[in-house]
Amino acid sequence: MRDTDLYAQILGLQTPWYVNGVLLNRSDSNVTVQVAATSTQWHCPRCGKPSPRYDKRTCRWRHLDTMQYHTILEAEVPRVQCDEHGVLLVDVPWAEPGSGYTAMFESVVIDWLLRTDLQSVAQMLELSWGVVDRIMQRAVARGLARREELYPMNLSVDETSFQKRHEYVTVVTDQDSSRVLYVADDRTTQSLDGFYRTLTSQQRAGIRSVAMDMWPAFIRATVTAVPDAISKIAFDKFHVAKYLGDALDGVRRAEHKGLQQRGDKRLNGTRYQWLINPINMSREQKQHFAQLRQSTLRTARAWAMRQEAMSLWDYKSRSWAQKGWSRWLGWAQRCRLEPMKKVGQTIKRHLWGIVNAIVLKSHNGHSESMNSRIQRIKRRACGFRNRERFRNAIYFHCGGLDLYPATINR
Repeated sequence: MRDTDLYAQILGLQTPWYVNGVLLNRSDSNVTVQVAATSTQWHCPRCGKPSPRYDKRTCRWRHLDTMQYHTILEAEVPRVQCDEHGVLLVDVPWAEPGSGYTAMFESVVIDWLLRTDLQSVAQMLELSWGVVDRIMQRAVARGLARREELYPMNLSVDETSFQKRHEYVTVVTDQDSSRVLYVADDRTTQSLDGFYRTLTSQQRAGIRSVAMDMWPAFIRATVTAVPDAISKIAFDKFHVAKYLGDALDGVRRAEHKGLQQRGDKRLNGTRYQWLINPINMSREQKQHFAQLRQSTLRTARAWAMRQEAMSLWDYKSRSWAQKGWSRWLGWAQRCRLEPMKKVGQTIKRHLWGIVNAIVLKSHNGHSESMNSRIQRIKRRACGFRNRERFRNAIYFHCGGLDLYPATINR
């Protein structure tokens, strides 16, 4: 088999394209595959109308390596003159418009980017950092353009850190598919409102639940955009548990300080025993902790209050959940433990969303898991200076998008 026939079959070229030459350059360690086209009727790449050939341009694309040699495709690509769109370069079957790399080469870059960081891919394939980044950008643009119309039912909304100094991005996740649907700068009302504006009124009406923390900006945006949002916003159990844990630790610190002044060391080194689940304790820890929690310490009372609050998430009925929380709030008001009284006031103001979370069985676990995944991506990349690149990386790795060129079947 001749080398031209071999490369024509490898590339999958069909009429009017054919390989008319193969040049080996040992000194530069590359192979140049020269591609040409027979005379044919060309069409405008935008509207598809038959258009006369205007002239031709010599173009080059990097292809997958031939053994140890870099492979370059070189072709004289016709330009056509369309009555509506003017003079345009025709599309070629082996590469996306505007790319200097074949579709197969880009697909390999995408495969590697899904497994490691951008800088490692650039070094391994002997590309510049900017080239690999542009391939990622094109992949994300393709994926977003192909994404089917969204009809999300259960959403999670959370913020994740972009850089230090309290710089954040807002991330909207579909709970059912565990895909990132939207990424926006900051964590303001406008940040989340940008997502809701991408949905039609029918799509917004179809939302069943929106899990979030108690951040006022997210609440405002959802109440404004989602019909009957007051019955759909669900305040996540994880964040309620965090508030209660912080209040419990506040009681412990204050009591520990007073006990130390009297020479009582019962609370020495017990911080994590109060905060972790007793199920995760060792046998010795359980025995020691049993004595503490059954004592008359104020910290033991605060711990019992937190445990009681966490048990209220097991309700299924809205009315029973409200009754259970009302009893707990009464206990919090009478407890004479200032941190617990303060967190009780916070829970009282947001009780409607907590009850929604219990009844709808909605939680922000998907979003917290996605947040951890995003932070791993950021650490692997050694951080991002550019917000747009950070958004692209999130969509690329977490968006569930079809990233590959159209001619590549995955």
